[in-house]
Amino acid sequence: MPPTAATTAPFRAWRWRVFASTWLCYAGFYFCRRPFSIAKADIGNQLHWTATDLAHVYAAYLIAYALGQFASGAIGPRLGPRKMLLGGIALSIACSVAFGFTDSLLWFIALMALNGVAQATGWSNTVGTMANWYRRKERGTVMGIWATNFQIGGVAAAGLAAWMLPRHGFRFAFYSGAAVLAGVAVIVFLWQRNRPEDAGLPALVDPDQPPEDADTPTPRWSRETWITVLLIGGAYFGMKFIRYALWSWAPFFLEKNLHLRGDDAGYVSTLFDGCGVVGVIATGWLSDKVFRGRRATVSFLMILGVVAATLLLFTVGAHSVLGFAVSIGLIGFTLYGPDALLTGAGAMDVGGLRGAVRASGIISGIGSAGSVVQELVIGKMYDSAHGSIAPILATLLGSALFTAACVGAIVWRNHRGASDM
Repeated sequence: MPPTAATTAPFRAWRWRVFASTWLCYAGFYFCRRPFSIAKADIGNQLHWTATDLAHVYAAYLIAYALGQFASGAIGPRLGPRKMLLGGIALSIACSVAFGFTDSLLWFIALMALNGVAQATGWSNTVGTMANWYRRKERGTVMGIWATNFQIGGVAAAGLAAWMLPRHGFRFAFYSGAAVLAGVAVIVFLWQRNRPEDAGLPALVDPDQPPEDADTPTPRWSRETWITVLLIGGAYFGMKFIRYALWSWAPFFLEKNLHLRGDDAGYVSTLFDGCGVVGVIATGWLSDKVFRGRRATVSFLMILGVVAATLLLFTVGAHSVLGFAVSIGLIGFTLYGPDALLTGAGAMDVGGLRGAVRASGIISGIGSAGSVVQELVIGKMYDSAHGSIAPILATLLGSALFTAACVGAIVWRNHRGASDM
């Protein structure tokens, strides 16, 4: 395919469809992921569960999600992203409907684990799809815009669940999310295609990336590639520790410690995702236009901002709704850009076309371990500290520092020529 073929009308039309369907797909997954966190305090009150019980429920989801990320990275290239995504959507909808029909702690745990497996199909397979439709030099800006899916999806899903909560109860927070994802499934079925060839178009030729035969197995990685992938995974561990801690516990803390109503706590918590939308677009644009594709450098600068914002949360946020709100907004703005850039465009660059799904799956799997750890640690810390959140906020600061160290190591390796990000 000549270099100009990607600008032809049929190719452009299909790019828009693939972009829209994968964006909506990953945003849609959040409607079956966020309701539990928003309704956590109400569920605990109605079903008489402790913070530790609630942590065990969500930890089941997160453990299954982490393991599912590795499985998705391994199975995805064989079955193809389309089958993985549609299967994951269907299973997640079924779990969300089932949540509304049980009061059992054990059933909640089992269904949460199953939902975690379903949700794990999302990121690596949508990223793998996008890798086949966009050239390397476009990915920073494109993926920066595309990766607003999990901020906007998170805000919309949290807002819907928070609106449903005082009006219809926590069960309808789950039902409404399932209905939204069912609508998204139709668009994914109609518009998602794994690669241009599946839409009757020639394969995309990228002059900045060596050609790979789509019929050959995923190529073996060098030692340097593995080190880079593992460092990104380590950084993602820290980022997901912070991200999931705020997703899972911010509404809970706002209601229990800062005495907001459940719906108001849900609305305030959306500042984290809302500010992240701006941050992720800005980071992607800076990566391509200012830092000329040096993803690690711009990510490192933003992560330093995360460190400063978590310090503000630790010092001010524990005592003031305004301080808490401003702090989580700043964390969202500085965190989401590196989060999306390193695990999206970064995974594409490191893994290559055939290895993008595997790289994304490994990185997301390691990162998801951070979300598991935070859930188990924070639930027990809260009960052990008799409701104090100061030790928890100090732990978030430590996670930000760990993330900065991992991304700093990638930048240092770039200067030595050991990696290219």
